[in-house]
Amino acid sequence: MFLSVFDLFKIGIGPSSSHTMGPMTAAARFLEELEGNDWPRPAGVKVERVGASLHGSLAYTGIGHGTDRAVILGLAGEIPQTVDPDKAESIVAAVTAEKRISPPGRSSYRFDPATDLVLDRKTPLTGHANGMAFYAYDAADRLLLKRIYYSIGGGFVVSDEELQRMKAKGTVTTEGKNVPYPFKNAVEMLKMAEKSGLSIAEMKRVNEETLMSREELDTGLDTVWDAMRGCIERGLTQEGIMPGGLKVRRRARQLHDKLQEQWQQNRPNPLLANDWLSIYAMAVNEENAAGGRVVTAPTNGAAGTLPAVLRYWLHFHPEADQASIRDFLLTAAAVGGIIKSNASISGAEVGCQGEVGSASAMAAAGLCAVMGGTPEQVENAAEIALEHHLGMTCDPIAGLVQVPCIERNALGAVKAVTAASLAIKGDGKHFVPLDAAIETMRQTGLDMSEKYKETSLGGLAVNVVEC
Repeated sequence: MFLSVFDLFKIGIGPSSSHTMGPMTAAARFLEELEGNDWPRPAGVKVERVGASLHGSLAYTGIGHGTDRAVILGLAGEIPQTVDPDKAESIVAAVTAEKRISPPGRSSYRFDPATDLVLDRKTPLTGHANGMAFYAYDAADRLLLKRIYYSIGGGFVVSDEELQRMKAKGTVTTEGKNVPYPFKNAVEMLKMAEKSGLSIAEMKRVNEETLMSREELDTGLDTVWDAMRGCIERGLTQEGIMPGGLKVRRRARQLHDKLQEQWQQNRPNPLLANDWLSIYAMAVNEENAAGGRVVTAPTNGAAGTLPAVLRYWLHFHPEADQASIRDFLLTAAAVGGIIKSNASISGAEVGCQGEVGSASAMAAAGLCAVMGGTPEQVENAAEIALEHHLGMTCDPIAGLVQVPCIERNALGAVKAVTAASLAIKGDGKHFVPLDAAIETMRQTGLDMSEKYKETSLGGLAVNVVEC
């Protein structure tokens, strides 16, 4: 099993990897197929109109997560990696006004978001909770092409056919490559580490370098961290109310200024590390909620936890350097790949245990590794962090990635640092294996009511409103 570090850490825009980045990617894929010749296009018949429908969790929380906006952007020719967040609204406004999509260098089609983009809450698609369908019609409104896609978490998108093939193989993840250390679970990872004498980061590096040069890998890792760090810095400078209607106020800058003041006064603060962790995480997730540029880590909804822990490493540990940042990301990606392959990182599939829980486990593993932890201690750190997120629901108020998501990332970061600290003080031996925690998360997600899996039909999403 192999999942690249750059599959887990994708640079895109907020507020959601599965509900924003995924649908934008799916729309762009449909547009590309529409322009190609790989589908049975009737002779002499032209596509005149396109449409889309959102199902399951995408329908229930699509407006709050910006899914409708993402589909419009994708059909307009944009992709998450390169779309300019500052121009997104003007692109959507133009499509809405003109009732057409006119992607650069491609054909123009009729598309009225008011009627051609449907949030279908009554007809779930059976493959995954995040399902969507795209349609192409001729001038007589005859259906020419229909494609179904699923956004399976972390910005990953698969077609209906791809999903069926993946399920037949027993795993819902992207197809792997032949690599020297193809561990598919934590037990195999530890055995390969013991046999090879390599750290988890070193094994992951060897795997990645079967696809790219060392220079390309390091440049890519540095680019990921630069995007994470830039998101933190932007989040610490912004003020005001976040979009969506809840009127939730940005707090990261104000809290950061207060903490800086205390820092300069040398006032004792036994919670200093926790405070910095929380502020860094909140800065990222406030940016995400505002539709800014973020990195899936492993999702947008959990984008703040890992960067906060990495920034904490640089802040409080003088031995931190660029090489350790790369090792942190490689170790975190190794653990994230195991979680995704054996359970899920999608809140719509397993609740927030799969998002912030996975992010906390990945961050704990990365931190433990750069602090000098053995592979056994790293596995222990990841297990501690994940175990104490088991059962966590995904219940965003008003379908927005704001409450409780922003603070939840902060607490996920705190748990990650605590888990790494506990693990590195031990010898790596512990009672619950990481694989058992991952399988428990998968089973818990299957048992969890749909009300608590990113539909905003239960939990805080209904009780806060009722109060």
